[in-house]
Amino acid sequence: MTMSTEASLLYAILASAAVGGLAGCFSEHVQAPPTGECVAAPDSTAQGSPIIRIVDFAFHPGPTCVDAGTTVTWLNDGVQAHTSTADQGEWDSPLLSSGDSFTFTFSQAGTFAFHCTPHPFMTGTVVVR
Repeated sequence: MTMSTEASLLYAILASAAVGGLAGCFSEHVQAPPTGECVAAPDSTAQGSPIIRIVDFAFHPGPTCVDAGTTVTWLNDGVQAHTSTADQGEWDSPLLSSGDSFTFTFSQAGTFAFHCTPHPFMTGTVVVR
């Protein structure tokens, strides 16, 4: 039995993403990204809460900068269920199905790494000033 070209390509992409993403999953300390790499979330809720979108198997945008006291919303825009789970335990969302959201208010400055529990190769960072 042979795989179709599409299945082979999809397998190669997923395997590459998993291997590349797992390399940083087990670090206990996260360094703040350089200032030029930290972005404000381009979307916000009606209340002005920045949105980190979960699309397919990634968090968008990349490292997100916010001020202390800001509430951040994670919104699952994909089909697969995901979580937003802080690496150091500050928050842990329930499993978010398509269209579900979760919010967390960052009260202190720092760099907060997070991941998706069912898909640990999915990682993100919020930098709080």
